[in-house]
Amino acid sequence: MGALDYLAHFCTVTPIRRKRKKPLQTVEIKVKMDCDGCERRVKNAVSSLKGVREVEISRKQSKVTVTGHVDPNKVLRKIKETGKKRAEFWPYIEHNLVAYPYVAGAYDKRAPSGYVRDVVQAYPSYSLPQENFTTLFNDDNPNACSIM
Repeated sequence: MGALDYLAHFCTVTPIRRKRKKPLQTVEIKVKMDCDGCERRVKNAVSSLKGVREVEISRKQSKVTVTGHVDPNKVLRKIKETGKKRAEFWPYIEHNLVAYPYVAGAYDKRAPSGYVRDVVQAYPSYSLPQENFTTLFNDDNPNACSIM
């Protein structure tokens, strides 16, 4: 049986491990672009990354939107390699999504119209205990309602 064991060692099938595919995501990056050349350079650099499906550039907002199976840090690094050293992840959110858009840290004059900075101070704080209104008008407890 020694010869059969020796041959079986060469015929064993080992499972092939496949890398997990990164999830489909959208990466938004703020990049200052002045001309068509800057825009073309950034678009060509990002399009060459593996897993990129779509690249949208808005020069007016200084925004690059990349959709695909990509790593956000690799996209940012690739944009910085084109000479855009001040590139950063998109720090803004829409104006209507925050409760206090004109608080000191949120309002930014350089932000595109309709956007404010995403800071904690712009969101309402719910540190006060919330009353449960379903228990105020309960039939089991006639003293719970002050209107009756």
